[in-house]
Amino acid sequence: MTNSELFGHLFGVMSSQPDDPAGTSTLKEVAAHRGTGDHVKTEEREGRCVRYRCGLINTIADVLRQRPGWVEVKDDGEWDFNWCDGAWLRKYFDHSYMEEHVRINHFHNNYELTRKNLTVKNLKRLRKNLERDAGRSEAAKCDFFPRTFTLPSEYHIFVEEFKRTPGSTWIMKPAAKSQGKGIFLFRKLKDIMDWKKHDGAFPDEQKDAAQVESYVVQRYIENPYLINGKKFDLRVYVLVQSYAPLKAWLYRDGFARFSNTRFSLSTIDDIYMHLTNVAVQKTAPDYDPEKGCKWQMQKLRTYLTAKHGRERVENLFKEMDNIFICTLQSVQKIIINDKHCFELYGYDILLDQNLKPWLIEINASPSHTASSQEDYEMKCRLLEDTLNVVDMEGRLTGKEKRVGGYDLMWNDGPVYREDISLETFGGSNCTANTHLGCVNDRERQLRWLLKPFPGQKRT
Repeated sequence: MTNSELFGHLFGVMSSQPDDPAGTSTLKEVAAHRGTGDHVKTEEREGRCVRYRCGLINTIADVLRQRPGWVEVKDDGEWDFNWCDGAWLRKYFDHSYMEEHVRINHFHNNYELTRKNLTVKNLKRLRKNLERDAGRSEAAKCDFFPRTFTLPSEYHIFVEEFKRTPGSTWIMKPAAKSQGKGIFLFRKLKDIMDWKKHDGAFPDEQKDAAQVESYVVQRYIENPYLINGKKFDLRVYVLVQSYAPLKAWLYRDGFARFSNTRFSLSTIDDIYMHLTNVAVQKTAPDYDPEKGCKWQMQKLRTYLTAKHGRERVENLFKEMDNIFICTLQSVQKIIINDKHCFELYGYDILLDQNLKPWLIEINASPSHTASSQEDYEMKCRLLEDTLNVVDMEGRLTGKEKRVGGYDLMWNDGPVYREDISLETFGGSNCTANTHLGCVNDRERQLRWLLKPFPGQKRT
């Protein structure tokens, strides 16, 4: 049975409860709310088609097209759900009236979190506020991004730092581009002078704040964790339903993206060695599309656990949880919250040799183009479960802590697993309700979660 067929038959399928504690607790909560009147909303929505627009032609278009009861509308048609691209958002968002039930896949000013210079600006502000209000130890929770400057506005401050660390490697990135475009490494100030002369100087008519602060320069992580001598980073998916209050979900699946060339600091000009973006790697002369350059997150977690032990790897994933929460909190008061909006973010995380995670960037439109059949299937599951959480059909109670492959990570405060004793609840032994890289028995969980309400006919 395909994923779309599975979802179409969920109301008629019964199964045993999932094994993991997070899934079990979810089912208990759902069961407690069955038959209490919550099903009225579902019965009212049942039978209605969901009219959708989609501005993309990759995996998300396939998922939407195959979703039972969803009908695509043309550009001028009225829609209930819109998976749009950035161009549509900038042109139409402020001029679109949205009824209560309508949903769109971006917040209006999502760039506050995803544009590289603004990401760093907001994180620096959060760290400063934490140090002022709670002390240095609390502010240290934000020490997960490399030393960073925005150019050209902080050029002179950067030069001072550059001279204090001679011989260090730095990396230059366009603030608003993706897929490795415009990135280069350097060790000599002459390289940055050449950039300042050519790319860093804008015509007077273009000198607004957004364009002047168009690049970031960061200390390059010179000691990345290597597997088979190759560098990699992690792509992790976080779904935000609301910023006020903050409600965020972490997806269990993800992947590691490997470089195509063994890592070395002897050369900094080989993009296939230093950049892990798939868009870059697939242009390598010896790239094998059948083999690809990805590991699924579960495989990576198993590898790291076998090599370093369970406790150390669990601490690593806890530090990654901290990255997700701190970055969202850094923009919580800035993002224009809208009940019609949600956002699926793609986080890029790099591990160093000490298993410390570093935030590389956050993507507002993570690529849904598949590089292999396995990648396609994973992204289909991700997008289907995103739609399940958004719940246009009105099938959920709103109290779930797990939906498919998503685990509720933050709901106006940290969310904990239910498999802890009452004696430890509220103490240091509380375990976050996150399962990144763990078994994703989503089909089993969805069958149980979305089983028929009492008295409802099975299909």
